[in-house]
Amino acid sequence: MNKALFDYYQCPEEYLDFRIEREHTNDPGYFKFGPNTICFGSLSSGKTSKSPHEHIHDITEDIKIVGKVCYLPFDPTSVVDNLRLERYVDGLHKNLAANAITRDLYYALRPMMPVGIRKRLQRRHFRGWENIRFPQWPLDRTVERVFQGLMKLAIKARGATRIPFVWFWPEGFRSCAIVTHDVESAAGLDSCNSLMDIDDSYNIKSSFQLIPQGRYSVSSQFLRDMRSRGFETNIHDLTHDGHLYNTHSQFVLRAQQINIYAKEFEAKGFRSGQLYRNQEWYKNLDFSYDMSVPNVAHLDPQRGGCCTVTPYFIGEILELPVTTTQDYQYIHILGHSTIEPWKQQIALILECNGLASFLAHPDYLLRVPEQNLYKMLLAHLSALRANEKMWIALPREVDTWWRLRSQMRIVQEGTGWKITGPGSERARLVYASLSADNLVYRDEQDHEINKFSG
Repeated sequence: MNKALFDYYQCPEEYLDFRIEREHTNDPGYFKFGPNTICFGSLSSGKTSKSPHEHIHDITEDIKIVGKVCYLPFDPTSVVDNLRLERYVDGLHKNLAANAITRDLYYALRPMMPVGIRKRLQRRHFRGWENIRFPQWPLDRTVERVFQGLMKLAIKARGATRIPFVWFWPEGFRSCAIVTHDVESAAGLDSCNSLMDIDDSYNIKSSFQLIPQGRYSVSSQFLRDMRSRGFETNIHDLTHDGHLYNTHSQFVLRAQQINIYAKEFEAKGFRSGQLYRNQEWYKNLDFSYDMSVPNVAHLDPQRGGCCTVTPYFIGEILELPVTTTQDYQYIHILGHSTIEPWKQQIALILECNGLASFLAHPDYLLRVPEQNLYKMLLAHLSALRANEKMWIALPREVDTWWRLRSQMRIVQEGTGWKITGPGSERARLVYASLSADNLVYRDEQDHEINKFSG
């Protein structure tokens, strides 16, 4: 039950001793872990709620510390998996096949639809999204808050002054950002070179996800040219027809074709069309990482969200969640004409040292107003790189780092600690401690990196 917490912090295992006092006594449901953290899972004491809109039991008073052991009424790893894998969503995957006819009609008519009509249809489809309580809009950090709460309990149980852990990002970067582009049409493919020029003008390299069948033709020379400029090429669905996850048998067949294209495109990463997903099936995909899971999916065809701004493993595949509103919803559904809402999401991500993942489509950046908005975003990211020590990386670089970090260990060296393992020369040792019941992260020079109140 300590695995998820250990994987998140990569701290010495002896500091984490959480146990469940007795067996779970109820069905999975919603409960609170503190006043502002809604979780989903089973409890050994207290009652769960069927809906996040009901009165929800706070289990804080049910936690006991006996000696150096902390007894919880829930299994932290199970609860975190329920959030990351979207198991809290009733019927999350059941409606994919049932809605196939509607999706067929939409995709058939979509190329002939003016953007104005598409916007009206989509706004009608998404109406009421503002009333969804969980996950929390515009960004949900439930998983991070769970881990922070558990770290506070670990410090109290051990009577420790501080607990060392491997910092989340290499070389002391405070946070990370990736910029990604899903290419959905021939017009979008034709604009990729000019979009690479824009990214390069801000010294930002990005990844391009390309549809291997049906929409357009991608030549080997096109892929080589992209990679020679330092950009990354990945696979975007198979045909982008909305049916990838209809049934498991169909998914397995399509995954076999997708895996062949992955080798042809030299792609390490994958993203599904329209962010349709079933994380329980990812074992059929032969990729190092995936980028198909939104943090909060109120404005996506498939609702839910992984409730985290930190990469996480799904078996052998690393998930790089989409943690900001993608450009189409941002501009055409919400009607934003400034980057202030994006800046708000970035600020929330920075508060917990997470991953800011952006999805901007070449297809929707063809006009000057949209391009100017995108340039303002890149300018803001560049400023954060210079002033807030944000690491702007390619997805494959994040994947490589997170895999190395997952194998690192902290061992005692004399009276102190050191990080061991491949890549540890880029890692930084950070300490978690308490200050007036607030969790604080400090570096080896005792400089405060972050502080979490409450």
